[in-house]
Amino acid sequence: MAGDREDGEEAAAPAVSLPTRRSASAVAAGKPRGVGGSSGRKAAAGGAEDWQEAAAARFPAGPLAVLEVAPDGRSLIGYDADGAELPGERPSGRALPQLLEWALAAGLGSARLHRHGKDGDPLLVLTDAAATELGLPPAGRDEKTEYVARIGRLPDTHRQVKALARAGWQLTRRGLGPWARIYREPEASRRQCVQLCVLPWGALSGGGWAVPDTLTAPQLARLLGAYARRVVTPRGSTAVSGLELVTALRPPTRPVRTGGGWASRPVRTSGGWASGPVEGSRTRVSDAAPPEVPDEHPLAAEREDDGVLITEAWDWHRPLTAAELAAPFAVGLDVNTAFLAAAGRLTLPLSEPVHELDPVFDRKTPGSWRADLSGLALDPLLPNPFTADGTAPTGPAWYSTAKLAYALELGADVRPTEAWLRHESGPYLDPWHKRLRQAYVDTMAALGVPLDLADRDPLAFLDAMAALPGGDPAELAVLGAIKQTAKGTIGKFRERPRGLGYRPGQRWAALERPTWDPLIRALVIDTATVNLHRKLARLHVELGTAPLAVLSDCAVFAAPGPSALDVLRRPDGTLSTALRLGVSPGHVKFEGSRPLAEVRELIADGSNPARYIKTGGRVSADE
Repeated sequence: MAGDREDGEEAAAPAVSLPTRRSASAVAAGKPRGVGGSSGRKAAAGGAEDWQEAAAARFPAGPLAVLEVAPDGRSLIGYDADGAELPGERPSGRALPQLLEWALAAGLGSARLHRHGKDGDPLLVLTDAAATELGLPPAGRDEKTEYVARIGRLPDTHRQVKALARAGWQLTRRGLGPWARIYREPEASRRQCVQLCVLPWGALSGGGWAVPDTLTAPQLARLLGAYARRVVTPRGSTAVSGLELVTALRPPTRPVRTGGGWASRPVRTSGGWASGPVEGSRTRVSDAAPPEVPDEHPLAAEREDDGVLITEAWDWHRPLTAAELAAPFAVGLDVNTAFLAAAGRLTLPLSEPVHELDPVFDRKTPGSWRADLSGLALDPLLPNPFTADGTAPTGPAWYSTAKLAYALELGADVRPTEAWLRHESGPYLDPWHKRLRQAYVDTMAALGVPLDLADRDPLAFLDAMAALPGGDPAELAVLGAIKQTAKGTIGKFRERPRGLGYRPGQRWAALERPTWDPLIRALVIDTATVNLHRKLARLHVELGTAPLAVLSDCAVFAAPGPSALDVLRRPDGTLSTALRLGVSPGHVKFEGSRPLAEVRELIADGSNPARYIKTGGRVSADE
């Protein structure tokens, strides 16, 4: 529906925050505030303290249950995150309210990831049979299912929706759809909420999920349980789940005492409690700067045609050199989860943009800067890092701090004429990066590719990666979901309007989130681009090897053989570390190879060879 958030996505509760004041001279000088330092890191980590153990003890049944009809046909069986049947009385499959009560009584849920965060709601996954037992219409069999497919929710007249209302349960504006959040007023200051995942309505059929349709209920429970424990309990698409992870690790508010000033630790006083900001988190809703917003945003009408901050991954190729024409093969190398790698320790905005004229460039201040980099001469065999198509800039344009800092590193005379700057900043995504990175590494290890394998035995690493498609289907699905979570989360920071009722020029629901800020997306993507260009330049200097094509984070090279080792091997037989082979985010893996004759034909047709280098298929810039 128009204006609705995506399933599982809720606006943060408004924070009671102290006003921030800065002098006009400080604004004019572009001086950053000291926000998001070591104290912010300490708050984000939360520490391995007693509160974590206490929170985990509240949920002995784990984060979720997959429900299937019992053999007797009179009840449902709940399988926990390990695929085992949950002990105790089996839930009834007749009414949703009783099922929700069972979920709360069974001890389902997950512990908060931050001291000031919220515990994770129980997730109930309804198989086709369980949904049918509950009277929910199966896929494609009646007009009510068509209504779900078209509108995204059951009509309010459905008996289960009415039953929820009679029992005091409420639905969000998304209603009872493929992903539903059902809640009621807290009892004894403890929130009560259960989330549903309805499989026959396509909850896991898209949105970054690639779940094998042959899994049994216990197998699906183990798959989703692995994702929940390594990442976060699923709340919708992988992008929505990723954004949930961001706010779980960086909650916007914390309880503070009232009547006695602000306290570093909440202490109950006669004044009671209030909601205050968490240092290092995004706590306020604010509009982005005009150059940063998508075309649908009302602020887009205020900018000129060349007043757009263009931040997209590379799609570039060039003519082959004589030496490359003599090579027999083209080999593609792909950067592992490039956006995830770029987000670690990256300084990101925490406040609203401030417009400044003729600012002095400061690499520590996140923002959008208008500058002219057309005079910067770079290696013509490499894609230019300052445009999406890899060609050289032709005049003034808008760049993020990440791009201008790199231009300064390359010797440019950086003199911005104007800028939109954020003077409160910090490593906002660092906890998200650490958790997702560990999830990725752990899943690769579960699939037989440990973190240190490439360093110990590069050939064994390449063999293990080649055998990866034949690995455990559930673990492969978890791996794919983690990758899509990393990429999809970054996209959510610049989420565009969706819904049949949206009209151009209107605001949309995502704009009311503290987490909506296109500059975050721009800084992550630009940092990934800068990181790859720096590595490609090092490789060219070290080995004389330059890419002939790049698509997003996949680079293609002419090589004497069809292996990744043929690109990275030094004259002494060791491997270059400019592009380091390995599992870790930011390292590279073999993407595929083709005879160079095929690459020549693609280039002659105007096609990017990097799009077709993948062994067994076509590469997408969105992968």
